Amino acid sequence: MITKSDLEKTDSGKMFKVYDDWPEIAKNAYLKAKSNSREPVKHIVFAGMGGSGTMGDFFAAILSKTNLHVNVVKGYLLPKNVDSETLVVATSVSGNTSETLSILKAAKQIGCKIITFSSGGKMEEFCNQNNIEFIKIEKYHSPRASFVNFLYSILRILEPIFPIKKEEIENSIKELEITKKNICSDNLELNNQSLDLAMSLKEIPLIYYPWGFEAAAIRFKCSLQENAKMHAIVEDVVEASHNGIISWEIKSNVQPILLQGKDDYEKTKERWIIFEEYFNENSIKFKKITSIEGDIISKLVNLIYILDYASIYLAIINKIDPTPVNSIDYIKKRL
Repeated sequence: MITKSDLEKTDSGKMFKVYDDWPEIAKNAYLKAKSNSREPVKHIVFAGMGGSGTMGDFFAAILSKTNLHVNVVKGYLLPKNVDSETLVVATSVSGNTSETLSILKAAKQIGCKIITFSSGGKMEEFCNQNNIEFIKIEKYHSPRASFVNFLYSILRILEPIFPIKKEEIENSIKELEITKKNICSDNLELNNQSLDLAMSLKEIPLIYYPWGFEAAAIRFKCSLQENAKMHAIVEDVVEASHNGIISWEIKSNVQPILLQGKDDYEKTKERWIIFEEYFNENSIKFKKITSIEGDIISKLVNLIYILDYASIYLAIINKIDPTPVNSIDYIKKRL
């Protein structure tokens, strides 16, 4: 087990304190952001990398059952199907992400509708010079820790064009408050779901997810890589039934993590049962994480909260500082 003292001593940037405040940050972000009238759109491109890129994955998931056509871009190039009717939502917490800045410049050249979200940097400068809508949002600690501040600000600001019920957004914040009581740093006991998951991670995690939960799975992978400095793999559980499952025929230093939804599609539920039986019959230890009930926003944001905190606890257990991302800095300096 770890103690509050371990967190204070190992986490140089005190990231865990930001996560303890996530419900309040989310609530304040949603209340403070202003929602003005906007013209309806049919096509949205979400552009961003790293922690900012999670926004695109998240919105693609929650908008997947609407009539909006959504593209997620994590790179330098816009898809060929964008035009003057396309809304490009560019997010860079730092404001200096080279890939997102390239997308922003390309979108302006094409004549797309554009809105940007950042804490400042080159993005703010470019938008001011080119009369592009720029929304300044405060950064908390790092892009990954700033997730809910950006998420709920964007949810509020783009509310007029998102076919999402306000009650679902407000309910997701209430669920965050409930989840906090279990996983925060004031409850470092065995019933802490995030800490329990962290303590079970002894080998490289292979994160299986169902349709709709890809955003949470990818986010968990990235958080494990950045915070715990460990490798991680993600696979769609249905697709893995046609290929990835074969890999378990040979012993390895990989362990399965099953991200399951309370109301997954019935055929997906069958797949989970088969996978669990397969792992048990072959003496492969696995960990199961089940979402809360309710709407997709509440499910995803709560999963991300639990999984992100697990990556911080895992770092502390292994005496690793979750804050520095030296290898990312190494690459950025060479670009």
